[in-house]
Amino acid sequence: MRWIALFDDSPVMPEVRQKYEPAHLEYLRANHGRILIAGGLREGPEASFSAGLWVLAPMPREQAVELVERDPYFIHGNRSYKLYQWGKALQDIAVTL
Repeated sequence: MRWIALFDDSPVMPEVRQKYEPAHLEYLRANHGRILIAGGLREGPEASFSAGLWVLAPMPREQAVELVERDPYFIHGNRSYKLYQWGKALQDIAVTL
């Protein structure tokens, strides 16, 4: 099943992002076949990032948890998250971002 990981950043995340961004981006790159889309969320163009979102390839929930919890941002940022099983509406329409 496909999963969405929705992250909620802790108050220390601005410092964590600054320090661990290269390791986080390398982690995403190394797992690009399993983390299909990843990015930060913020309330507007001038706001700081305060959350994040991943769209994961189909995998068992246990693998999704392991993937999330090995990310440098999660390890060093005490970042909370929720995993949601996701089913795409309009399955017959392909989407490229």
